[in-house]
Amino acid sequence: DVQLQASGGGLVQAGGSLRLSCTISGFPFEDYLIGWFRQAPGKEREGVSCMRRSDGATYYADSVKGRFTISSDNGGKTVYLQMNSLKPEDAADYSCAIYYDVDHGVDTESWGHYEYDYWGQGTQVTVSS
Repeated sequence: DVQLQASGGGLVQAGGSLRLSCTISGFPFEDYLIGWFRQAPGKEREGVSCMRRSDGATYYADSVKGRFTISSDNGGKTVYLQMNSLKPEDAADYSCAIYYDVDHGVDTESWGHYEYDYWGQGTQVTVSS
């Protein structure tokens, strides 16, 4: 079974940093997108960042560019989201997901709106002002 496990959330003051981790197991393919998403109460889910496994290409929402960094380790089985200069509006439930239909490439504008195939549970990020 494919499993994604997100962790690393917590409470941080505005301006602080957190690093989220997503551990992937059971996924058999070598080329896919691993994305981070967030959803705050009363708001729609938002794509934060994603990475293409095969070439390491990264994509970011405009709202986090320059502050968040996605990376991977452990042969791609662990994906991180380093979040710096956190703002109260970054507070949300963060989850990771896999999208594997990348044969036709990745659209830099719509990757956050793809129908991702596998999801992990969320990890809560709270930012105090």
